[in-house]
Amino acid sequence: MRAKACENCTRVSIGRNHKQMSVIRRGIGLVFVYLPILTWPFVFLSAWSVYLHLYLIGAKNVKKYSDFLPARESHRYDLKSQITMDGSFKASFAQSKLYWILNCTWYCPMSVGLFEWHAYLVQVVENWWCPFTHDRKDEFYANASIDQSFWHIYPDDQKKLHPEDRTNPIFTDESAS
Repeated sequence: MRAKACENCTRVSIGRNHKQMSVIRRGIGLVFVYLPILTWPFVFLSAWSVYLHLYLIGAKNVKKYSDFLPARESHRYDLKSQITMDGSFKASFAQSKLYWILNCTWYCPMSVGLFEWHAYLVQVVENWWCPFTHDRKDEFYANASIDQSFWHIYPDDQKKLHPEDRTNPIFTDESAS
């Protein structure tokens, strides 16, 4: 059994510490939140190669990147109604409507959606090639359920699987047989 990072943690504690940090430290931290933009091309290439793999082996109904993005009309604010914050210093980005629009309606949803989509695709691939249950699979891979794994489509190989792996609903849909 794998140990959890924090057995008693239910929330990340940020807000109660934020104002105690210096403006310089918070500014440097802000740079690090946007550095993952540099990884986007590689993550897109990786996700698309996994998506292509699934397409080439015959997968249907695979979710697209757009399925992981919120609908534009679901955003609470637009450029006219966008709220801003009083900045920590005079030239703070927090005082700009454009900053919050780009951050909250473009950067955050696109980033979260991209990484969620990539994780979903990798989970589909694992469910296809590796229908072997482990301590995180039932909880975290159910959103990437498939009809049958590679092992399940070959009856002689299916017999080799552990009984729980033969019937796990994440990679065994009885109606697909």
